[in-house]
Amino acid sequence: MSGDDIATPVPIDTIAKLTSVWASLTEVGGVLTEDDWKRPTDLPGWTVQDVLSHLIGTERMLQGLDAAPARDGGGEAHVRNPIGDFNENEVAARRDLPGAAVLAEWNGLVKLRTETLAAGDAAYFATPMATPTGPGTLADFLHIRVLDNWIHEQDIRRAVGHPGGLDTDAAAHTIDRLIRTIPIVVGKRAGCPDGQAVRIRITGGVEREVTCEVQDGRARFVDEPTAAPVATVTFSTEAFAVLACGRAADIASDPVGTGAVSIDGDESLGRRVVDNFNMMI
Repeated sequence: MSGDDIATPVPIDTIAKLTSVWASLTEVGGVLTEDDWKRPTDLPGWTVQDVLSHLIGTERMLQGLDAAPARDGGGEAHVRNPIGDFNENEVAARRDLPGAAVLAEWNGLVKLRTETLAAGDAAYFATPMATPTGPGTLADFLHIRVLDNWIHEQDIRRAVGHPGGLDTDAAAHTIDRLIRTIPIVVGKRAGCPDGQAVRIRITGGVEREVTCEVQDGRARFVDEPTAAPVATVTFSTEAFAVLACGRAADIASDPVGTGAVSIDGDESLGRRVVDNFNMMI
């Protein structure tokens, strides 16, 4: 598993991963044409430029800067809650700009955020804050921000055909957070029978292997299953991220058929695991 320092006074490891993925986003953005910026992504209604605008909006909020004004209209099908409404305001405020201008704003904001995080003390990172997973601290939120930024980096890379970043510390951090939800997928969603186990392997970037067994009606991770796993599902790192995050990429339409996912053993159970793998519902 990747380093996890959210309980430490100053989350140095988290900050290093976050600034690394910011640098990767800047690098990708620097080679995009205006047509690239306007390409659609897997996210409904959002272009490559819109994804970066969304990241800008959240980092501005964390920096204590003013939010974008409320947009005209509203009612978009993909906006389902107040957080989505905030996100859409940030996207709409930058939609008519050239991509290079949005990248320039991003680069300036990243410099400011990096300086702010470098100057933060224990009290700053312990600031209470609502996070996507419930009440927490700023450090908790930043831990999730690594995942969010890396996932959106991958959204951009897929949309413009610039693969990369699948073997970084931020990638490992994200995969390790997503792995936590596998017992729900194997037990509750896929209906693995009591006393049986499923092994999950991830290859091609982040290398991981975990086994999940259903015991007394509840799935849990085990070091050694009671009996050999009845199914082993192997994902490429990209396929794992795409499916776990509910992206509608080409790979998600037939993950086994594309070769991004393979199943050994109980084909039916393995398919149910793959078909129910969206952890961000």
